[in-house]
Amino acid sequence: MTIREATRPGTLRTTRWMAVGALVLAVLVLPASGAGTRPSATTAGMSQLSSVVAQRYWLAHPDQAPPDQRAFINSLAATARAQSSGKTAAIAPAGPLTADVFNRDGVGFPQNEESVTSCENNVLEGTNDYRGNLDPQSNFTGWYLSRDRGRTVRNEGLLPSVTIAGRQVPSGGDPVDASGSHCSLYAASLNYDPRLFENAPSGVGVYRSTPARLASCPQGTDIGGLTHPTCWPVRKAVATVPARHFADKEWMDVGRSGSAGQVVWVTFTDFKCNAADCFGEPITFTNQIKAVRCRADLTGCTQPILISGQQNSLQFSDVTIGPDGRTYVTWEEDNFLSSGGQPPSNMRFWLRVAQPGSTTFGPPREIAFEPRDLSPLHANDFRVATIPKNEVKIVGGKPRVFLTWDSCQAKPLDVVCEEPRINLAWSDDFGLTWRRSVLSAGGDNYFPSISENRGGGALAVAWFTNRYDPVFHNRQDVVLATVNPLTGQTTRLQRLTPVSNESEADPLLGGTFIGDYIEVFAVRGTAYVGYNANYRSVQLLGQGNPIPQQDNYLTTQPL
Repeated sequence: MTIREATRPGTLRTTRWMAVGALVLAVLVLPASGAGTRPSATTAGMSQLSSVVAQRYWLAHPDQAPPDQRAFINSLAATARAQSSGKTAAIAPAGPLTADVFNRDGVGFPQNEESVTSCENNVLEGTNDYRGNLDPQSNFTGWYLSRDRGRTVRNEGLLPSVTIAGRQVPSGGDPVDASGSHCSLYAASLNYDPRLFENAPSGVGVYRSTPARLASCPQGTDIGGLTHPTCWPVRKAVATVPARHFADKEWMDVGRSGSAGQVVWVTFTDFKCNAADCFGEPITFTNQIKAVRCRADLTGCTQPILISGQQNSLQFSDVTIGPDGRTYVTWEEDNFLSSGGQPPSNMRFWLRVAQPGSTTFGPPREIAFEPRDLSPLHANDFRVATIPKNEVKIVGGKPRVFLTWDSCQAKPLDVVCEEPRINLAWSDDFGLTWRRSVLSAGGDNYFPSISENRGGGALAVAWFTNRYDPVFHNRQDVVLATVNPLTGQTTRLQRLTPVSNESEADPLLGGTFIGDYIEVFAVRGTAYVGYNANYRSVQLLGQGNPIPQQDNYLTTQPL
């Protein structure tokens, strides 16, 4: 079928992570004192962690910054001291929001890695929010609530700390949002100490609240006032790992699962350190996919369940509680460890399924072999990674499991990704056999997210594309694909951002980091797409001229 493109009128709706923009925020997070002297983590070792985790490691250890960046860091340190002492101009309100921007950031700090869910008129979005660098409690995972279907932001804040091994541990990014029965709202985050890092226990925190409570709890303020624990009265670390491990790259889903009723499933990667220097050279860690199931009230959580068996070098798990009550977990296995991080790179995607109400998973099924991962893009410097996402929809009376991912059409010398495309695979027999299609229509395409469109017929898939920059393939847009679940083909492709975004415009992150993912959530034919862009201009910490900075956005669009 011919793809029909529709431009929405009138709205604005890698290099490695170890880059200048991440480092410059070091002075605003935690003092270097008390962190101790430790070996320098290498790019190869730390690049396997979530981008925000790796960034916050450097933020907490600015002494490990490259020498040529230390003058810049010291300059920002002086700015931060002046700001805290009141010697700079007061920060003015950000002014009217650019259409679809979904925060109240008045300090000009970035937001990225969007997750979104909706229930009735309520929309909840989560991000990595760099205003957390000003938070006295060092929380970093942002939340933003709308009660009018995404038209306005009713309240916002940072997820508070959770208790791990008797200590309060701040939220540290990698947001996931989900909704349950009676419009209960859930958020998930990594929780770790960015100073002690792998030398202290870490975990995955899950938070539960209601739209009414989030709307009425204290309003966040930019400078040191975004964390209000009463907004999230039910919260706990549902999964923890001991020191010399690190819990990373979590995902979450909420739904009904057979006799277990409504449950919360969380998956994550357990990085295990096998030497004194976990992330130095040679690479000495191994990693496995684990999962935890809790009751809807976050009680009765299981111990972590090993999903990936004897496989190592595993990341990017995704979990879905299907409309049939089964639990579907997918993940990526790469050859990073076996090759010592050397090319050529490749990966395989896997699936395991648990029956309704069960915590016992069937055998792993291989979904696809991918010889060309995403990193790095040929015309952009921000970190990228192939992160497969799954969804389940009843098709012809049977559950059909879908997986979408991005991959390069060509990768010369295994060092540059050209013309990445969006792939879709689906299975009607719980992973024994698979069919495939390509959803994108040329150009550079990356960071796909998929939603089964609850109460509607089509699938929704959204991603970034550079295809509207035909010469340089640098500026980006967001597109939304309506996908026929019977054929796996794109039937409509809508451009949500009629003005292409310059991803390098943020004054702090520059072109180094835009997050590792965005998300679409579709219900009854309406798609809510969370992403980030640099359309709004704000003064940086109340100084200088208003300039474009990275914000989280929410666009609502019919499929």
